[in-house]
Amino acid sequence: MRTGGVLNILGKLLILISLCLLTPIPFSLYFKDGMIATFLLSAGLGAILGLLLLALFAPEKDLGYRDGFAVVVLSWLGLAFLGALPFYFSGKMPLFVDCFFESMSGFTTTGSTVLTQVEILPHSILFWRAMTHWLGGMGIIVLSLAILPLLGVGGMQLFQAEMPGPTKDRLAPRIQDTARILWGVYFLFTAVQTVLLLWGGMSFFDAICHSFATLATGGFSTHTASVGHFDSVYIETVIIIFMFLAGTNFSLHHLGIKGKLSVYWRNEEFRFYLTLCTLATLFIVAVNSYHQVYATFGQTLRTAVFQVISVVTTTGFGTADFDQWPPALKILLVSLMFVGGCAGSTGGGIKMVRILLFFKFARLQLRNLVHPRTIGTLKFGKVKVPQEVMVAILGFLALHIGVFLFASLVVTALGVDIVTGTTAVIATLNNIGPGLNLVGPAQHFGHLPPLAKGVLSFCMLAGRLELYTVAVLLTPDFWQMARKPVWRWQMAKAPSPSSSTPYRL
Repeated sequence: MRTGGVLNILGKLLILISLCLLTPIPFSLYFKDGMIATFLLSAGLGAILGLLLLALFAPEKDLGYRDGFAVVVLSWLGLAFLGALPFYFSGKMPLFVDCFFESMSGFTTTGSTVLTQVEILPHSILFWRAMTHWLGGMGIIVLSLAILPLLGVGGMQLFQAEMPGPTKDRLAPRIQDTARILWGVYFLFTAVQTVLLLWGGMSFFDAICHSFATLATGGFSTHTASVGHFDSVYIETVIIIFMFLAGTNFSLHHLGIKGKLSVYWRNEEFRFYLTLCTLATLFIVAVNSYHQVYATFGQTLRTAVFQVISVVTTTGFGTADFDQWPPALKILLVSLMFVGGCAGSTGGGIKMVRILLFFKFARLQLRNLVHPRTIGTLKFGKVKVPQEVMVAILGFLALHIGVFLFASLVVTALGVDIVTGTTAVIATLNNIGPGLNLVGPAQHFGHLPPLAKGVLSFCMLAGRLELYTVAVLLTPDFWQMARKPVWRWQMAKAPSPSSSTPYRL
C-alpha cells in the first residue's frame, strides 16, 4: 500500500467536505439561528487538516486495490469526524461520541439518531444533517471522481471499493464519466422530488431535506415524528415512489431516462425486488386487518406500503410505530432489514441480487440431491453465474452473519436487552435506522452506553462499505506490504513504483 498517496487523497477529500460545510450558511442567515461561526470553524479546521496532509505527503501514481480500500475506509472515518464538528460546536450535543454517531449515521445513510427531539437543532444543523445523507448516498468517493480529476490516480479501484453492491456497472469507458452519469441521475431525481414535495405543501427547507434523505435512503427527517408529522397521503406517496426508485439499480434509471423502459422488467433483480415488496405489503395488510390494528382499510394499506418500502430500501422513514404491530409483522420487517435494496442503488443491506442468487443456489443444490446425475447451471437472467461469484456471495453472507453475532454479543454484554441490542445491530449493520423496543421507530439510540455507540458506528461503516472493504483493513496481511509515505521533500528521491524493493512500515 502506498501510504503517502493514500493520505494525499484523504487530504483532498477533506478539503472537498470543508467546502460542503459552507453550504448550510445561507440557511443559517435566513433562519438567523446563529450557526455561521460554527460552520466556518468546522470548515476551517477541515481545510487546515486537508492542506496539512497535502503539504506533507506527495501524490503517487498507479493506485492499487489495497490503496483503494484504505482510501475509502480512512476517508469515511475522516469525513464522519469532520461532519461531527458542527453538531459538537453548536452546543446541542455535548458528548462527542453522540456527534460522531450522528455524523456516521448520516454519511453511511443509516438514519439512526441519538436525538430525543429533532426540532431542538437549528435549521442549518438540520440541513447539514440531511446533506451528510445526500453526500454519502451515492458515495463521496464517486463524487470526488466526478468533479475532482485532480486526484490524478486510477479511479476504478476507488469505485470498486466504495460502490454499494456486488456488481459495478460501468456506463462509460472512463470511471469519471460513469460517476458523472450516476450523479446526474441522482441530482435529477432529487430536484424532481423537491418540486413535487413543494406542490404538496411542504416548505422548501423540509422538501430539500426530505429529498436528500429519500434519494440517499437515509431517513433523517426534520421532525421527530418523521414523515408521519405531515399526515399527508400525497407527501407519503411521493416519498414512497422515490424511496422505491432509490432502492433500484441506478444503471437502470440511466437507461430508463434514455427511453429504454423495458430494461426494468427484463432485469431479474428488479422483478424480484418488486415481487418481494408486493408480497410483504399484502401480508402486512392481511395481518393488520385480521387484528384490526387500524380503523379503516385505507389506513392499513397506506401504512403497510410505506413501511415495507421504507424498510426494504433501508430508508427508515416512519409514518407508524411498527414496534406496536403484531409479532409476526415484527419478524417480517426485521427479516426485510437484512435484504436491502438492489445492487447499484443507494440502499444498504445484503442486496437483492445476493439474496436471489442464494435462493437459486439452494434450489440447485436440492435438485442435485434429488437428481445427482443432472448437471445444473446457475444463471442470473440469461447469463451463467461464475463459480467465483457464488463463492464470494456465500463468503459475504457468512461474514455478515459473523459480524452481526459478534456485534450483538458485545452490545448486549454492555447491559442492553436482547431485543434492543440485536435489532440495533441489525438496523446499523444494514443501514436501516430504527430497530425494535428501546431503539424502535418512536425511540432513539441516545440512551445506549458510549461503547455500544462505538460498536454500532463501526457496524454502520462496515455495512455501508460492504463489509469486505472494512474487514480487509483489519487483517495483518494487508499492512505487511505497506510502503513508507513519500514526503513532499523526498519526491526527487522517491523510488519508482516499479521498483522491486518493497518499502514497509
